[in-house]
Amino acid sequence: MPGSPDIGTSRRDVFLAGAACAAAPGAAGAHAQNAAAAEAPSMTGVAFTVNGTPRNLVLDTRTTLLDALREHLHLTGSKKGCDHGQCGACTVMVGGRRINACLSLAVMHEGDTITTIEGLGTPGDLHPMQSAFISHDGYQCGYCTPGQICSSVAMLEEIKAGIPSHVSGDLNRVALSEAEIRERMSGNICRCGAYSNIVEAIVEVAGRQA
Repeated sequence: MPGSPDIGTSRRDVFLAGAACAAAPGAAGAHAQNAAAAEAPSMTGVAFTVNGTPRNLVLDTRTTLLDALREHLHLTGSKKGCDHGQCGACTVMVGGRRINACLSLAVMHEGDTITTIEGLGTPGDLHPMQSAFISHDGYQCGYCTPGQICSSVAMLEEIKAGIPSHVSGDLNRVALSEAEIRERMSGNICRCGAYSNIVEAIVEVAGRQA
C-alpha cells in the first residue's frame, strides 16, 4: 500500500501467527489435563492380616508396607530409619520371614500374614525375645529395637529350619554360634552399639528353645 511503512511482515506470517494463537489455549489445556492425569494417584484395595487381625485398606499403589502400617494402621512400632533397606529399623515378619517393610509395596502382600513388634507381645505378656532384650540391656535409645527383635525371632527360626548363612561351616547342619548370629543380624544396625548385649539376648532365647 502506497505510503505504508515496510514492517517486514507478509500476509502469510500474519496468518500463521493467528493460527498459532488460536491453537495455543487448546494445547495448554490438553497439556494441563495430561499432567493432572499423570499426577493422580492410582488407588487399589488390599487385604492382609496384621498381628492376627484382618485388615482392608484402599491405598495409593505406591504406598510401602511400612507406610501402610505406620500411617494407615497406626502401628508405629516399626520405625522408618534410612528408608533404603539398609538399617533394618523397619523389619517385620511376613509369613514368618523377615523383610524390610520400607522396600516392599503394600499391594504386594494381598492375603499375607504380617507380624510387627506390636504382635509379638504386650506389656503384661512379653515375648521371650522382648524380655531377653530388657534383661540384657540390648538397647539404648531403642529406635532400632523393634526391628532388632523381629529380626532376632525370625533369625532363630531360620537356624532351626537349617537354612545356612555365609558363615555356616556345615550346610547340612546349621549350628547356633556367635558368628552365625552376627552374620544373620548384620542387616540390623544399632547406632548405639549394643551389639554384644543383643547377641547375649538371642543366645539366651535360643537356649530356652533348645
